Amino acid sequence: MTYSQSGQLPYHQYCFVDASFISSRTGFIPCVWFGLVSIPGRMWGCTIILECGAVYRAVPPHALAFNPNPELDWRVDRAQRWNCYGREFSTIEYTYLRGMAAIAKNCDGEFLGDYLFTAAPIDDGFSRYPEQAKEFCFIKLSNGRLTIQPTDKVLFTDDSFATPEWPTDLKTTTETYSCE
Repeated sequence: MTYSQSGQLPYHQYCFVDASFISSRTGFIPCVWFGLVSIPGRMWGCTIILECGAVYRAVPPHALAFNPNPELDWRVDRAQRWNCYGREFSTIEYTYLRGMAAIAKNCDGEFLGDYLFTAAPIDDGFSRYPEQAKEFCFIKLSNGRLTIQPTDKVLFTDDSFATPEWPTDLKTTTETYSCE
């Protein structure tokens, strides 16, 4: 399904939000993350509901955690590599990647985690150029935090097929193909 600015996750996530992002409180409080917001030039926004029933829109990804005591020094550049390209996007949980272990590379190195889902920008200036087109993997990290990385910054472990090792000889796609 294609979304314009706001859309839903393939399935909701039980997690925690840093209360300082949404209130005068501190610490992490339970929430359910169920939606995404895509605005050009900004981070992905997370739409959540709190136990009191309040809904917050566009909470930044570095405010979310998957346990109540996550790594606290989780900066913007650790949570996400690139801003959103446009307003149109689609979300999908690739069945093949479901629950697969992943290694995500960000500004500070490599982090282990599990694949959650993918968001694919649609019909924006960047996605129209093969060398710029990217999908974004949302990864639940073992340190309790969320990271959103393009596919060229994520490796997956499939015990029956793939052993993670960063490739050094892959090329960026630079051409489009048409049969007519």
